[in-house]
Amino acid sequence: MNLLESDEQKYRVIVALVAIFITIFVVGVFALILPVSEAKTGQINVGDVLFDRSSGMFPATLQNLMWLMFFIGLGEMWVRHNRSAKELEQLKLYILPEEDDVMLRAKDLVPIYTGICERKVAQHFFVQRLTKRVILQFQGSNSADQANSLMNSSLELMQHEIELKFNMLRYLVWLIPTLGFIGTVVGIALALSSAADMPDVSDTDAIREWLGLLTTDLGLAFNTTLVALIMSAILVFLLHIVQAREEMALNSAGQYCMDNLINRLYENK
Repeated sequence: MNLLESDEQKYRVIVALVAIFITIFVVGVFALILPVSEAKTGQINVGDVLFDRSSGMFPATLQNLMWLMFFIGLGEMWVRHNRSAKELEQLKLYILPEEDDVMLRAKDLVPIYTGICERKVAQHFFVQRLTKRVILQFQGSNSADQANSLMNSSLELMQHEIELKFNMLRYLVWLIPTLGFIGTVVGIALALSSAADMPDVSDTDAIREWLGLLTTDLGLAFNTTLVALIMSAILVFLLHIVQAREEMALNSAGQYCMDNLINRLYENK
């Protein structure tokens, strides 16, 4: 594990702790703002929909667990967005000569390689890694074609590397709706168990109250899935934006190396 990946792991731990704190804060604030619903029939308040506020298990509810996973997902988005921003910043450091009339021989590549190696953390970004690999290949083979082939292979590996880094986010996007469906199944099971306590059909008021309790419980059960799907939709939208940004950073690094390194290599005959 390089220094940059080590920093990302530390960021993830911090993000997880911050997500726990935010979840506790949000749930606590809304627990004060949204009191327990006293009406058992015909009404479903915001606190019950979002946090299952009236549950006897509150705050240890599935909704609150979903909120925790949601905030962890947002934190992971921030880590990936921060990484892509740093990758794009590396393209402005003038690592390679950008003048149109410059050609690079094997000896001209030595100071470039040395300069990259001196940057302990920066050398692990896309553009530096590509540059180092191409320089080493060209120094050994004196072939621009082989250097270009190596760069293409490296870009494919780095693309796969990006895909792997988004596995946790994809898992969270899957987990949140799953928790919502679990909550719905549990809610339906509890509602059906209470349906067995049907009052005498001749007691109209009792029947009305019984149906109200039953439909309220079913409504809360389905609202769990509704909230989960909304959370998942938000995370999927942000995931595509952040992943596209990181892939754009990789493509920009590849184009930068192609224009300012591969196309400038001069083979000594």
